[in-house]
Amino acid sequence: MSYDAAFRFQQALDPSALTTLAGGLNVLIQAIDECRRNQIDSERDPAVLLLARHLGNLAAEDRPPQTELRRACVEAVGAAERTPILVTLARRGVDYDRDAKAAFHKEGRKAMTRLAKALGFQRGQFELRSNMAGIACSGEITIHSADLYIQFDLGCMGPGHEIMFRSCEGRKDYVGGRNHFASVAELIDPARLAERIRRALNLPQPDVAATRLFA
Repeated sequence: MSYDAAFRFQQALDPSALTTLAGGLNVLIQAIDECRRNQIDSERDPAVLLLARHLGNLAAEDRPPQTELRRACVEAVGAAERTPILVTLARRGVDYDRDAKAAFHKEGRKAMTRLAKALGFQRGQFELRSNMAGIACSGEITIHSADLYIQFDLGCMGPGHEIMFRSCEGRKDYVGGRNHFASVAELIDPARLAERIRRALNLPQPDVAATRLFA
């Protein structure tokens, strides 16, 4: 495709083919990028300004009033704040998203540490590992003790199966007993999930008089 210096101005003069927000935004971004490459002030470029106004018209045409949109945004903020970030990340996925993946591993390690504490593990009795893996998957976070293997990942087994746990024999054993699964939502309540794991694998209750996990 040959370079056409007049193309963005032609689009701005007749934007009738741009009927969606996504399409209008894409053309506007291209026009701004062309200004940047040609060292033109995009804040004053007539094509950019006309395309931006067309985009505004698309956003206003047959859309809810501003008060309704603002109310919906306020409700969405409230819902997001009430939803733990790990649940949100599990719903949307983190594949090919470096920042989301980093957040998953940061928050996931915290959640798995709380689970280890709820299970009664003390320092030195377990390993907490985080494997970032490749860009196309979430990687996993693992608790591995002498008799328990727990792995937390997003996507491998589908929704509701983000937590896999099984019995094992030593920290070198990656096979062990039958796999059991739990959801990421259960991980948010570590005491309850710990009790479920103990029942499923017939593990003893932790010694309440033992030294605390973290001094």
